[in-house]
Amino acid sequence: MGGSAVVVGGGIGGLAAAIGLRAVGWEVVVAERAPVLADVGAGISLHANGMRALDALGAGEAVRAAARPQYTGGTRAPGGRWLARMDGTVLERELGTPLVGIPRADLHRALRAALPEGCLRTGAEVRSVDDSDGGRVRVLLTGDGGESATATASSTVTGTEDVLDADLVVAADGVGSRLRHRLFPDYPGPAYSGSTVLRAVTAHPVELRTDFALTWGRGAEFGHIAFRDGRAEWHAVLNAPPGVRPADPLAALRRRFADWHEPVPALLAATRPEAVLHHDIHELTVPLPAFT
Repeated sequence: MGGSAVVVGGGIGGLAAAIGLRAVGWEVVVAERAPVLADVGAGISLHANGMRALDALGAGEAVRAAARPQYTGGTRAPGGRWLARMDGTVLERELGTPLVGIPRADLHRALRAALPEGCLRTGAEVRSVDDSDGGRVRVLLTGDGGESATATASSTVTGTEDVLDADLVVAADGVGSRLRHRLFPDYPGPAYSGSTVLRAVTAHPVELRTDFALTWGRGAEFGHIAFRDGRAEWHAVLNAPPGVRPADPLAALRRRFADWHEPVPALLAATRPEAVLHHDIHELTVPLPAFT
């Protein structure tokens, strides 16, 4: 018999944790502070270990239906010379499943579909976590929180506040996690890695000769993965000071990569300016303690 858990964060990690806990008998509430789960993000490549995990969670079939196998690709130089090539059929033969590419929104949708109605609560922000009650954890949520928390051991609702009592809290609230600092106050938070990433999904299908590719240049890399509908995700990683934001990111990228091999310019040309996402890349410089 499982216990009760509150998963903080309704992203891919939080939803996967919730599905896994429910599979072994736990009662779970996922608290997501965003009021609406919009289709955000670009694309994701899933290797064999990721697909095996999704199979174990019962979401593998739905993900494969929405994904495109990545059979052809490799690593190139900016002028187009191949540095290494990969045959995805070999990976599929050796590992039992191919590398696949999928829009993040489709992956997130497949995971949401694996949870029962009422398990995922949007508009619910965690304000505090109290673990001083002899092994039980008390979580204070604010916001409308959607439906009442019927999936925890106990829940007390007062106005726009909701107090959940659980056996476990899973901190899946992202790179800027507040709970990480609460649980490990002596550890430094994420530090800027020296690189920033811009990424987007093309507005329409693009003619591509490979399912994926990664190109390495001086102080920059550019990669793409093809989707089932013919569109593609691309990302550009640049060495840059933190916080630098060009007034027109897409125009800046088109200038930066104008002399790189195709399909790099074509992918940028097929992108709308409002589709470009820009985030600095952060990392934990000091590893957190592990339990295994």
